[in-house]
Amino acid sequence: MGVDPGTNLMGYAILRVVGNKAELVVMGVIKLHQYESHYLRLGKIYERITSIIDTYHPDELAIEAPFYGKNVQSMLKLGRAQGVAITAAIMRDIPITEYEPRKIKIAVTGVGSASKEQVAGMMQRILKIPQEEMDVQFDATDALAAAYCHFVQMGTPVVEHHYSSWKDYVAKTQGKKKNVI
Repeated sequence: MGVDPGTNLMGYAILRVVGNKAELVVMGVIKLHQYESHYLRLGKIYERITSIIDTYHPDELAIEAPFYGKNVQSMLKLGRAQGVAITAAIMRDIPITEYEPRKIKIAVTGVGSASKEQVAGMMQRILKIPQEEMDVQFDATDALAAAYCHFVQMGTPVVEHHYSSWKDYVAKTQGKKKNVI
């Protein structure tokens, strides 16, 4: 699962790893504009991230690290939103990896200063996402890029196996990770 933290819009995306390829399961945004209280927004972030985790059961969470801007108050609010998303994953025993925006952009486009439009375009091409499925919010494609960056950083992903029976499955997968990011 990838998350692009925000206090007005928070992007999320789920990737599935099949063999050595990643494919999009879902991406979207959590809209928080209608809540005036910052604290209420944090509560809604926790509820929605927990709900997404409970729906898709990701094995890992990749989250974009806040970057330092000129407005310290904005940075503080963004850090709180990130912390709430991380807490939701911790409460579900999901390992978390944080990536700097520059590292995500390099993993997706090869350029650390790539624009949000370039990141979205590369994600669409790499994952072969039809235009009608592209979310108009860059927060969603930024979350997708975080998940894809994690997929790339994992190196050789887990390969799907075929099992002859339930007993065979249990014997071969005991203690191994599933393959959803």
